[in-house]
Amino acid sequence: MARRRCVARSVLVREHERLRLDRDTVEQDFATLVLTVVELLRQLVERQAVRRVDEGDLTDEQVERIGLTLMALDDRMGELLEHFQIRREDLNIDLGPLGPLLPRD
Repeated sequence: MARRRCVARSVLVREHERLRLDRDTVEQDFATLVLTVVELLRQLVERQAVRRVDEGDLTDEQVERIGLTLMALDDRMGELLEHFQIRREDLNIDLGPLGPLLPRD
């Protein structure tokens, strides 16, 4: 019986994390999906930039410009999340057996 409750709780948690589309919340859900893709790309660009900095491929000016650009993008993401009343953790869509889309820091 305890195992059933544990499995049921696990299913409820997973179901809560998945993206659900509903006619009444389609704008909110679409904004969540779009911002999730933007966040994924932002993280990929950030990792690439860190890799290039670590390898010494960039000039000091390029490092500064990339840093400022990434900070500006993060600020804008914060504004959009606030506008659509989305929490940053809501962007991490559960992909079922594959796990979460974004790495958990």
